[in-house]
Amino acid sequence: MQALVPRWVVPVVPEGAVLENHAVIIEGNRIRAVVEADAIAADWPQADRIELPERALIPGLVNMHTHSAMALLRGLADDLPLMRWLHENIWPAEKLIMGPDYVLAGTRLAMAEMLRSGTTCFNDNYFFPDVTAEAAIAAGMRAVVGMPVIGFPTPWAETEDEYFRRGLEVHQRFATETLVDVSFVPHAPYSVGDSAFRRIRTLAEELDINVHLHLLEARGEIEASREQYGLHPLDRLDALGLLGPRLLAVHMTQLVDIDLPRLARAGVHVVHCPDSNMKLASGICPVAALDRAGVNVCVGTDGAASNNDLSLLAEMRQTALLAKVSSADPEAVPARRALSMATLHGARALGMEDRIGSIEPGKCADLIAIRLDRIETQPVYDVISQIVYAAQDSQVTDVWVNGRRLLESRCLTTLDEDEILESCGEWRQRIAQSIDTPTRTH
Repeated sequence: MQALVPRWVVPVVPEGAVLENHAVIIEGNRIRAVVEADAIAADWPQADRIELPERALIPGLVNMHTHSAMALLRGLADDLPLMRWLHENIWPAEKLIMGPDYVLAGTRLAMAEMLRSGTTCFNDNYFFPDVTAEAAIAAGMRAVVGMPVIGFPTPWAETEDEYFRRGLEVHQRFATETLVDVSFVPHAPYSVGDSAFRRIRTLAEELDINVHLHLLEARGEIEASREQYGLHPLDRLDALGLLGPRLLAVHMTQLVDIDLPRLARAGVHVVHCPDSNMKLASGICPVAALDRAGVNVCVGTDGAASNNDLSLLAEMRQTALLAKVSSADPEAVPARRALSMATLHGARALGMEDRIGSIEPGKCADLIAIRLDRIETQPVYDVISQIVYAAQDSQVTDVWVNGRRLLESRCLTTLDEDEILESCGEWRQRIAQSIDTPTRTH
């Protein structure tokens, strides 16, 4: 049993609450209680007291959309529009280098970065999900890995049938794993056909899992869908039975006002990736309006190839600021709401609201400690505002996942930083040698 004793506890439930001089009692992998620090000696004498001076203890951050292995492609093709970035650079590079060893090395690099910036759970969308799952289990990190489906051959699968066969094998293999869940990850409406979507709908219902999909990400997507299918992408997904509470709709930069109540009624979860959307000039997701309409909005980083980092602290800040400037309302998405979007809202979208996302008795002990006694976050008038608007990744000192300490005083406990850096250097050389000069110098 452990008693974590920070200066502040930010439980997220209720939203905006800050408890000073409280402690979080952990028993096994669960939060047993949140109590006044003065009561520990009398009420929990058996607890190992861990002092966290001048730190705020908050729920672990939930990265709702990333392509973890693409950390090895960070900076490969910057300053390009989405379709040129994807079709002329990323997909050709992946075709040359994709394989289990690449995914393992990239995922380990990404997990190290995410843990050091406070992410305890990541919702992944990439090939070789079995490799990603094994890497997460070995590191002790919580993950949702995706069964990929896309309408052309890749190193993961050649045909539609093979995508489903291999994906279902992954689902079966990890069905009983505590730290790993599985979802469907069809790439996008423009790259997945109706027959595959129908199979996904049926199997998602049977297996009780989510569908994690890039949607309404770029200009031209709506017109292209109408030309090919005679339908707006939302109408097409609705007709296919996918517009519902299982759908995690990523990006959603091309929404208009009339779409919002429809999404709210359907129970669709929207995943906002502000840094990636801005970098690729994809557009702005109307987060403030979605939130007002009752849509559950959560936050993701996207992959490091289009961000170029995996910091959810940075994404929280951008979520709040972009919502304000795009809606011309400085009160839109206040700091406390941005924190909820990066924690509890993500847990809700994943169907894990009973396990993670807030500091409450009975939930899993997925927690992070953020040091606020640094120049960058002094003085402290409002703890949550300092976390969202000022805290840097380097101020995340400690991370627990499922009660296990994976980051202690900024040191990773389950991942070897030197080994990851050495591997990263080797992969940089391999990737640079594999791709042609025009791709390499974009």
